[in-house]
Amino acid sequence: MASIFTKIYNREIPGYFVWDDEYCFSIMTIQPIRQGHLLVIPKQEVNHWDDVPEETAMHMMSVCQKIAKAIKAVIPCRRIGVSIVGLEVPHTHIHLIPIDNFGDLDFKNAKEMSEELLSASAAIIREVLVSNGCQEASFDEPLKPSKE
Repeated sequence: MASIFTKIYNREIPGYFVWDDEYCFSIMTIQPIRQGHLLVIPKQEVNHWDDVPEETAMHMMSVCQKIAKAIKAVIPCRRIGVSIVGLEVPHTHIHLIPIDNFGDLDFKNAKEMSEELLSASAAIIREVLVSNGCQEASFDEPLKPSKE
């Protein structure tokens, strides 16, 4: 059965996309710790991050760096925290979280965010990415499930 991330990518479930390329995609998490918290996800469903093919893993880290720079350009924060947990969904994903201190990485602080704020956050991050030459972020939002 397809993971929730695959269902989002296939537009079966709504998602607020920031990036889409051959190897991975990025979406806003619907329960962010802070505004700007998003996920970078391989298209291939791999349960454990240490089983992700090396080429894909290296590519994802490069994408994470590009997206982190865009987040820092629009969300006030000292750093972008990176977390790979893997307990909540059996499909590898990397969390990018704007942080000012260690407490900002506490997943107990995650809470649902409005669709409007998720969409606006995705749009402004994509805008910075596109202005930085990343065409992988050049598409309209929000991407909702198809009506077929």
